[in-house]
Amino acid sequence: MKIYNYATVPHFNYTTSFWEELVNESLQLATKLVQAVADSLFNLPSIEDPDGPLVKLPPATTKLPREKPLPKPAPPTKWEVFAQKKGIQKKKSDKVVFDEQTGKWKRRHGFDLVNDDNDVPIIEAKMNDEPGEDPFANRKVDKKKRVEKQEKNRMHNLKQAAKAGAFPSHIQLAATALPITGTQAAPRKVSKDELQNVAGMAATATASGGKFDKKLLGEKQPKHEKKYRKYLPVVEGSGMASLERQRTEKVLNKLISKNSHELINVEKAVNMYNVKEDNKRRTQKGKSFTSNKLKPNKKNFKATSKGGASNKGQSH
Repeated sequence: MKIYNYATVPHFNYTTSFWEELVNESLQLATKLVQAVADSLFNLPSIEDPDGPLVKLPPATTKLPREKPLPKPAPPTKWEVFAQKKGIQKKKSDKVVFDEQTGKWKRRHGFDLVNDDNDVPIIEAKMNDEPGEDPFANRKVDKKKRVEKQEKNRMHNLKQAAKAGAFPSHIQLAATALPITGTQAAPRKVSKDELQNVAGMAATATASGGKFDKKLLGEKQPKHEKKYRKYLPVVEGSGMASLERQRTEKVLNKLISKNSHELINVEKAVNMYNVKEDNKRRTQKGKSFTSNKLKPNKKNFKATSKGGASNKGQSH
C-alpha cells in the first residue's frame, strides 16, 4: 500500500483517479484483514452443536479502554439497611418445596407452585368471619393488595436510588428527575441561568405571584415579563372623569376612523343584506300566490242582450 505524505506535497492534485486508487487499496487491505480473522477462527478447536460448530475464543491479550465509566453500585434498599443493622443474613432458599396438601414436591415460584390458592378445595371458617363473604374472593383481594404493595416498595426504592447524588428537591430539574417508567435519566450539568429560572418559577408560583411572600436575604424582586392590565380606581377622585372620557373617546375614534373597514367586513355585510332581501321577496311572492289561489272566482252574470234571461216568461 502506498503512503502519501501530504506535508511534503505543496500542491497535491485530488483527481478522480487518486480517489479510485485509494478506495481500491482500502478494500484490498480490509479483505486481507477479514480473511486473517476468519483463518484464525477456523484454526481454533471447535465443538459440535445442533446449531453449528462452537469455538471458544482465547483470552484477551490487549485491554481496550472503556467508552463509559464503570457503573456505580446501587444504593441499599430500606430492608437491606435494616438487615445490616440487625445482622440479618439472607439464606438461600430452595427452588423446590414439599407441598403437604398434595404430598408432592413443587416449585416455590412460577407454574405449579406450592400452596397455590387455586388448588385449595376447602377453607376452614374462622370465628371472626362475617356471614355472606366469599373466602376465595377474599384470598384474591389479599393477593392483589400484596402485589400492589410490593410494586409500591419497588418504585420507592428506585426513587431513593435516583435521589442519591441529585440536586435538592427545591431545585430539582426535569432533566434529572425520575421518569414515570422508573428509570433514571442521564444526569447533566445544570447552569446558573437554569437554577435562577427554576428559583424564579418557584417564587412566583403563589396566588399573588410572589408579591406578598417573605423575601430571603439578598433575593431580588421577580421580573414580570408580561404586561398587566391597569384598571381605573373604584373610588372617584380628581381627574377620574377626564380619564374615563379619554378612554371612551379612544374607543369611539377607533370605531369611526378611516380604517373602520378593517374592523367591519363590508363585502360580507352587503352579501348578507342581499340574501336577506331575496328571501324576503320570495316569501312575499309565495304568500301572494297562495292568497290568489284561495280566493273564489267571480263570474259575470250581466245580460249581454235584451232577449236573454230577462225576457224569460214573456209571451210572444
